[in-house]
Amino acid sequence: MKQYRIANLAGGWLVFSVALVVFLLTMEPTASWWDCSERITAGYKLEIAHPPGAPFFILLARFFTLFAPDASRVAVMVNTMSALAAAFTVMLLFWVITSLAKKMVQSGEEMSLGQVISVIGSGLVGALAFTFSDSFWFIAVEAEAYATSVFFTALVFWAILQWEKVADQTHSSRWLILIAYLMGLSIGVHLLNLLAIPAIVFVYYFKNYPYSRKGVFYASLVAVVLLGSFIYAIVPGVILLASYFELLFVNGFGLPFNSGVLFFIAALIAAIVWLIYYSHSKKMILLNHLVMGLTVILIGYSSYTLIIIRSAAGPPMDQASPDNVFSLLSYLNREQYGDRPLVYGQYYSAPGDKSEDGRPYYIKEDGKYIINGYRPKTVYNKQFTGLFPRMYSSNDNHIKEYQIWGKVKGKRIRYINPSGETEMIVKPTFVENIRFFLNYQIGHMYFRYFMWNFVGRQNDTQGHGEVLNGNWITGMKAFDEFRLGPQDLPDSLKSKARNTYFALPFLFGLIGLFYQSWKNPKDFSVVMLLFFFTGIAIVIYLNQTPLQPRERDYSYAGSFFAFSIWVGLGVLAIIRGLERFFSKPLSAVIATIAGLMLVPAIMANQNWDDHDRSGRYTVRDLAANYLNSCEPNSILFTYGDNDTFPLWYAQEVEGIRPDVRIVNTMLLNTDWYIDQMQRKMNASDPLPVSLPRRKYLEGANPAFYIFDRIKESIEIRRIMNFVADDNPQTKIPVQPGVSLDYIPTKNFRLPVDKQKVIANGTVDEKFAEEVVPSIDWQWKGSFLVKNQFIALDIIANLDWNRPVYFVSGGTDDALGLEEYFQLDGLAYRLVPIRTPSDDFLDYGRVNTEVLYDNLMNKFSWGRMNEPDFYMDHYNHRTLRVLQLRNKFTRLANALLEESKKDSAIKVLDRCMELMPKTQVPYDFFMIGIIEAYFKAGDDEKALDILNDYFSVAEEEYLYYRKFPGKFSGSVDREMRISLQIMGELLSLAEEKGRQDVADELSERFRPALNSYERMPF
Repeated sequence: MKQYRIANLAGGWLVFSVALVVFLLTMEPTASWWDCSERITAGYKLEIAHPPGAPFFILLARFFTLFAPDASRVAVMVNTMSALAAAFTVMLLFWVITSLAKKMVQSGEEMSLGQVISVIGSGLVGALAFTFSDSFWFIAVEAEAYATSVFFTALVFWAILQWEKVADQTHSSRWLILIAYLMGLSIGVHLLNLLAIPAIVFVYYFKNYPYSRKGVFYASLVAVVLLGSFIYAIVPGVILLASYFELLFVNGFGLPFNSGVLFFIAALIAAIVWLIYYSHSKKMILLNHLVMGLTVILIGYSSYTLIIIRSAAGPPMDQASPDNVFSLLSYLNREQYGDRPLVYGQYYSAPGDKSEDGRPYYIKEDGKYIINGYRPKTVYNKQFTGLFPRMYSSNDNHIKEYQIWGKVKGKRIRYINPSGETEMIVKPTFVENIRFFLNYQIGHMYFRYFMWNFVGRQNDTQGHGEVLNGNWITGMKAFDEFRLGPQDLPDSLKSKARNTYFALPFLFGLIGLFYQSWKNPKDFSVVMLLFFFTGIAIVIYLNQTPLQPRERDYSYAGSFFAFSIWVGLGVLAIIRGLERFFSKPLSAVIATIAGLMLVPAIMANQNWDDHDRSGRYTVRDLAANYLNSCEPNSILFTYGDNDTFPLWYAQEVEGIRPDVRIVNTMLLNTDWYIDQMQRKMNASDPLPVSLPRRKYLEGANPAFYIFDRIKESIEIRRIMNFVADDNPQTKIPVQPGVSLDYIPTKNFRLPVDKQKVIANGTVDEKFAEEVVPSIDWQWKGSFLVKNQFIALDIIANLDWNRPVYFVSGGTDDALGLEEYFQLDGLAYRLVPIRTPSDDFLDYGRVNTEVLYDNLMNKFSWGRMNEPDFYMDHYNHRTLRVLQLRNKFTRLANALLEESKKDSAIKVLDRCMELMPKTQVPYDFFMIGIIEAYFKAGDDEKALDILNDYFSVAEEEYLYYRKFPGKFSGSVDREMRISLQIMGELLSLAEEKGRQDVADELSERFRPALNSYERMPF
């Protein structure tokens, strides 16, 4: 046993060391996409991230940032925190596996050499398999909360197994108290950790009670009650109770703000102290343990005080502004993201019969809390509701996907709407609802991710059900081709993220699963509960809609942790089989070596190249480029997560351009964000908003409808004044006693002071003749959403005193102003010069002098053209959204119009150097580059790229053409795109007078086109 304890301890620290070295070597050296940039920012300055905030994670991140030698290394330290948490998780997984394996092989007090090797070998294989698994490796090398969350899951599961060993000893309950405390702390990281509760309850049950059906039922009931208590009682319930006390003390007793909360905290502490004393003095052990458990849970949960304290200080990033108990409750409930039905609710076609008042919105006024409005709650027609609604979103894009995944035919129901008119509405059947649940939510959004980690992954391009992207594969060609079509990919479609394990980890896991269920069914039940609740249960709870903005595999890392236990235990089953032919020690050695070679070694070999983020700086550099596109004291309107969070990081952490005010238009729909925009932040002056606060508070004016009563253009400030006016003549009555603010015209005008815009540099003096007296345009829709209205309000009241930029055009958030955009860098500046364009990609004008200096001299590009840099899907997608190739092409064309051929060629050469096809695959923007080379007179480069691009498109078409009939329809779009590209390139060669090239290409294009036209679909 002493040898085993030494080996077990050494094995745990060995896998920890391996995992830590791997994660540190492959860690991203700066911020990453999505929430990582925001998390680092929140940790560095203790600012407020999006709901529900993860305050304990932020405190841990802040601790790690203290070791950064300078601001540029802050991200590295927070990423290191994730790597450490992940490495400790691997170590705990090793000890969990060995603890379970030991019970399966140990027959007496002592362990033989063969048994020791068997147990340690199973731990090594399972722990290292999880180390190199796709999803876990991804979260281990970036500054997100998920690595820390899985660490807490591993820690509490390991702790309950430690309790099980000493449960009969005095003071063993200290382990249970520790688990409760860790649960409380984990709330401040992520709620996913709470899903280990059912497994913990069953470890307790099996240790203390004999197995019976009734016992299992009661244990299950306790597990559900405990889990529900955490999620629905403790997390929001404590704050909800505090809010009642706050209302009573402030509104009822006339005491100062926060007096009720302070009294509630004092009363809660007093009640806990008395209960602990009473239960101890009366020797009520169970009550004492329950109270102590609740106490340490609340101590851990108290990390949320950070949120209120820091929000009250008004940091630059203060999402949801949870500076009082009422806003904190909304913050914890994630109310800004809306509701979803879980047990009972509406289907997507359900008409809303009426709207009811939901939770009230409180604001402070005259020393009291007053209700400013209510969160609207739609009451849906009962005919279109049902149990377990999975298809509930009324978004048109979601409905189309529901109908595909659920194969919806539905049931036609006669509905009489509130106007008395009869409609026929199709309601999906319950069977179709379950079909969508199984096909999409289980199959696509969980099982597919599970198979990525233990079978293999097609590529890292986000898939929505098509055969070409995001699927799981085995590496066994015949099987994969049966499922997904031809697997002999052309070079242009090959990806480092194509990882195949030949299903070996999956097979080891299945062997371990069945072996444990036979040898130790109680422990099997516990692991199965952990596997189910951290996997399928999350799917049920999230009730995800189709077309998610990103892959969600990271959410299920706890489930993959559980399956890795079975991967390790599979070694024991193999050893048992080998013992028929070899001695026990030799069988254990053979099985361990074979397991290590067949599972973690293959996974490491396959996954390393696409999980290695070392040397990747694109997030930071592209964020800096956006900010450096702007003139001093500018305003930059952004739209989504990936064009906002990295900018916040660049400003708040690395101090890049703190004078630029970043305005996220999505958040402009919230009152708290509009309030924040009117404060000075860093070096940025406040923004002017003329709309009275009562008009944009939550619950008031989510949209401003347009009644087109005035046909001539109206100055925006006059429109703002009209909406701000409380005169009844400026309202539209909708029902007796109720009227709404509205906009009386679709024709907007933004006046221009020509002398001012030239004097302050908005327009260069050489373009003075092009300045328009006013920007006049017509709004296309029938209403303005609150964020659009506020953005126009800000622009109108700036009166050209500050530069205004947009990250892009082509969306409603650009406010229809694209004809007045000017391309200065990555962002577009609003200028009073009209530049009409028929091309939706080439809106606005090009400032050649500034854009050339930025693209060619000032901007950094994050090493994205270096051969050791892996350009993953998110980087590719970001470059497509940025239209970076198109920006270089537009600059080159503008320089050619100025007769600057040499400069234009330099720009095109830089574009090709920066984005070679080995890093950024050819796309439709390449045609513009080829055309620009022709215009510049460099036919040789133009033809080289043209021929190469044609060959790529041809190879891809021929690959798609191989797909048999059952798959051909699913690649039809790709075939048409390939043919379109080939045709465009052929036409371009003809247009440029290169008939020799055109003739050669035509001989290859015509047969391809004819073969497509003969296809049966």
